[in-house]
Amino acid sequence: MSRKGLLAALVASVLLSAGVVTAQEQPASTAPTVEAPAAPAASPALTPPAAPEPAPAAAEPAAMAPAQPAAQPSAATPAVNAPPGPMELSLPHDLSPWGMFMAADIIVKGVMIGLAFASLVTWTIWLAKSLEIFGGKLRIGRAVRAIGDAATLKQASRALDRNGGPGALLVRAAEEEAALSAGALDHAGGDGLKERVSSRLSRIEAAAARRMSRGTGVLATIGSTAPFVGLFGTVWGIMNAFIGISQAQTTNLAVVAPGIAEALLATAMGLVAAIPAVVIYNVFARSIAGYRQILADASAGVERLVSRDLDFRSVPPATALAAE
Repeated sequence: MSRKGLLAALVASVLLSAGVVTAQEQPASTAPTVEAPAAPAASPALTPPAAPEPAPAAAEPAAMAPAQPAAQPSAATPAVNAPPGPMELSLPHDLSPWGMFMAADIIVKGVMIGLAFASLVTWTIWLAKSLEIFGGKLRIGRAVRAIGDAATLKQASRALDRNGGPGALLVRAAEEEAALSAGALDHAGGDGLKERVSSRLSRIEAAAARRMSRGTGVLATIGSTAPFVGLFGTVWGIMNAFIGISQAQTTNLAVVAPGIAEALLATAMGLVAAIPAVVIYNVFARSIAGYRQILADASAGVERLVSRDLDFRSVPPATALAAE
């Protein structure tokens, strides 16, 4: 083969190998490439291959996208400062007795007002009855001393002429009965007069004791019923408190305590009304029993004066006048 033939075969093999390399590198590029014009046949190996575009640049936004959900919990944080519920807004701020009374139910308020009125009645009866018993004992004591110092019924009547009270009534009643029975004493004994005088004196004594005991029954009623009335207010208040707890759907002590405190205030007021009433009633019972004893002493003294007058009727008139 000649020299020219070898040179032509070498050029053809070089061009064939350059075309194969270019065909293998073109699919790796993502962007379309404009095919450059063919280089001169003399320098096919100097043509550089096309540089592929960096694929990781398109994947960077997708890799950073999952980082956004990390900021989502900040939207739930304002729930900590949520406004209080309706039950918390209705809680009373004043837990003094007056504040609890104003915040209580209408039924509990009615119970408290009734117990306060009962307590006022108790102390009014105590003041009025104390003065009455003191004055009654003072008058009947003077009457007993006057009856004991008198020798006849007329002397006792003169001593108690300007004195009121049951002692003077006892002496006047004995004088009236003696005057009504004076005509029968000449032909009948004095036993009938003594019985009639004793009957009248016992009725006067019972009326005076009954008048002195007036008002103490109210104290007994208040003392026995006030605790139960207060307990009714407590039961009603606790029932309303549990209803409020069920509506609020919470067992927080700040929600439970005010309603129960309002309910227990009714029981406290019931005890405040009942305890003084019971104590005052017992004191008055003893005082009235002592008053009745003094009244019985006055009645016995009058009966002795009537018996003495009957004995004076059987003695000579001169002796009877000297006794008067």
